[in-house]
Amino acid sequence: MTLFDSPAFEGHEGVHAFCDEKSGLKCIIAVHSTARGPAAGGCRMWPYASAEAALEDALRLSRAMSYKNAMADLELGGGKAVIIGDSRTAKTPALFEAFGRAIEDVAGKYWTAEDVGVSPADLMHARTQTRYVAGLTGHAAASGDPSPVTAEGVFRGITLGVRRALNRDLDGVTVAIQGVGHVGAYLADKLHAAGAKLILTDVNDAALAEVAGRTGARVVAPAAIFDAEAEVFAPCALGGAINAETLPRLSAKVIAGGANNQLSDPQIGRAVYDRGLLYLPDYVINGGGIINVAGEIRAIERGEAFDPAWVELKLARLMQTLEDVLDRSKSELRPTHEVAGEMARARINQPAL
Repeated sequence: MTLFDSPAFEGHEGVHAFCDEKSGLKCIIAVHSTARGPAAGGCRMWPYASAEAALEDALRLSRAMSYKNAMADLELGGGKAVIIGDSRTAKTPALFEAFGRAIEDVAGKYWTAEDVGVSPADLMHARTQTRYVAGLTGHAAASGDPSPVTAEGVFRGITLGVRRALNRDLDGVTVAIQGVGHVGAYLADKLHAAGAKLILTDVNDAALAEVAGRTGARVVAPAAIFDAEAEVFAPCALGGAINAETLPRLSAKVIAGGANNQLSDPQIGRAVYDRGLLYLPDYVINGGGIINVAGEIRAIERGEAFDPAWVELKLARLMQTLEDVLDRSKSELRPTHEVAGEMARARINQPAL
């Protein structure tokens, strides 16, 4: 299958591959849409099994960012970068400086921020080579790590989902969180403070022990998280967590988490709906982080200081959009992912408010 034949290529404006032998950088920057503004989306570093796997991930994530930014009513299109490599062993300042030069070569069509395997500290090195980096610290427009804002949006979404599906608040509700990285850890803290009971898993034993220690959570092996007795399943790791093998194992009534591309394919979304589970579409519920990044981009472009009030306004509006998705799904008897996708596509070519 060629690039243009891939279902994930759908609608992409450009796909850019970069290699820097001296630093070891191998990366792909996918730009799905710039209809609403420059493309924006995080950079992921992962030891992909093949270049084809990296490309597929970049394309799917880039398209999801177009949907996410449109649903958050941002003046941004969708894009994503992936770096092929092990973030635990292959990170160097030179690699991220080379990544910064790659971003600069895309000529302002793509803004990057952190994602899985990449930290704001890493991106400080990229920032020495290009201005198109957000989610940093140290200047008036800086917004800092966007993960806490992502977690706040997911927390509000879970609160809404539990109220809709279970007619109760979070106190005493059991939430199974898959992944306690940047977003999952913050989410666990927020849920614990609200009285939820937690079941956690992660491939990083140290991070898992730290979060479990401060939240009193029960820890299970990564493969066992799908069998956990919980009212809410919160995928906060990589994509494709909900698939034909894992869906029948879930006891949860609500699926809501911080991961991107949680459904392995659209047919799984229909199966989720047919089983009576409430799925909160990932690119709606986890839009807080890109809103925070958008606030920084906005401040940079205007020469102003970062405005947290603007971010809160957008986050509150995003939660109303999530309410609209759930209302339409209920009234039209359609899966939430179908309703959200339809809304996102309609918004992509509309101006932001």
